[in-house]
Amino acid sequence: MHHSDTRPATREGPARFETPDDDARRASETRERSDRARATRLTKPRFPFKHAPSHLTPIAHQVAPNLGALIGDIVGARLISHAGSLTNLAKYPASTVQILGAEKALFRALKTKGNTPKYGLIFHSSFIGKAHARNKGRISRYLANKCSIASRIDCFSDFQTNAFGEKLKEQVEERLEFYDKGTAPRKNIAMMQAALEAAGPEYAEANGGGGGGGGKKRKASGDGEKTPKKAKKEKKEKKEKDKSAKKDKKK
Repeated sequence: MHHSDTRPATREGPARFETPDDDARRASETRERSDRARATRLTKPRFPFKHAPSHLTPIAHQVAPNLGALIGDIVGARLISHAGSLTNLAKYPASTVQILGAEKALFRALKTKGNTPKYGLIFHSSFIGKAHARNKGRISRYLANKCSIASRIDCFSDFQTNAFGEKLKEQVEERLEFYDKGTAPRKNIAMMQAALEAAGPEYAEANGGGGGGGGKKRKASGDGEKTPKKAKKEKKEKKEKDKSAKKDKKK
């Protein structure tokens, strides 16, 4: 008999033999303690929550100013983190942005044929809290649509500005008023024109000179050269004239 096969005598009773069940129980307890420690380490924030806004604000203004202006720096940072990058978030459709962070609930609903979730991380936005219970799903779809637009502007623009995010935020607020009071919101084209004016000429120059200059250039080049469509039309008309001329000669 080896010393490793027995436990030392205690006040409660004499020493007893070790069994395989005791080893398995101790191993299970060790695993549970390790899992609890790992879970505590993963869920514990790296910095106090009260310092999170000041920590994220400069980063959000550099990376995604429009998304931060629309939905807030913290929620915007969570969306980007969950997607993996701003480029990945910009590639997602609005329907995916809406339920981003609620994947488990979505797959559970699909498996059990229940109701799919209405929102994921965007639930933490103040707009969802302001909406009436019957309008939460509608405003979450609208907000996800605007978040998708804001993330694409931030990702693919050469000039950083939060003018579009501010106007998109106004649109969401007007949509909330429309749901509650029936006040008609402004049109998308009017809001985007106002955002372009607020962004200034620097934004238009950095992103290709805007839509007006490009249209004039295309029109000028169209006068000098025939487009394929126009050339095809003229060729068809000429062919028809030749056919009619041959018919007249035969008569």
